[in-house]
Amino acid sequence: MQWSEALANQHFKDLPFKIELNEFGKILMTPRSNLQGFIQARIAATLLNDMPEGEVITECSIETSDGVKVADVVWASTDFMAEFGYDTPYKKAPELCVEIVSPSNSKKEMKQKTELYLAKGAQEIWVVYENTKVDIFTHTGKQSESQFSASLVETILQQLKQ
Repeated sequence: MQWSEALANQHFKDLPFKIELNEFGKILMTPRSNLQGFIQARIAATLLNDMPEGEVITECSIETSDGVKVADVVWASTDFMAEFGYDTPYKKAPELCVEIVSPSNSKKEMKQKTELYLAKGAQEIWVVYENTKVDIFTHTGKQSESQFSASLVETILQQLKQ
């Protein structure tokens, strides 16, 4: 299956799942909780407020070597948006990709997604654990703070704990 077919398929329009495709075009579904939706909204709002020189997209589809993956939240610079607009899926990853870990996600899956987004051009990946911590990764490995904003991750964690 191609991503365009999945988007057009009426059977998928009301599913309470995040849908992705693997490298063979098979559909992968991940159940979502309301807490994950809350975390996603808070991260998007914070990025939009603190990094206005780009665009924030939720449920952003990115074509990878392992099929189409959907980042929970991304931040794309104005240069990225000028080049790619709202292509679906993106052939290149936006600069910042955020994944919110759910109980159904494995560490292996999060590691793989991090590697896939970095391989597609992302500069930084945030892996957010429900209300507890954010791991930050770049091409050089795990980082202690974000290259985009030293206080941004801490601000997000404080908001999630409210």
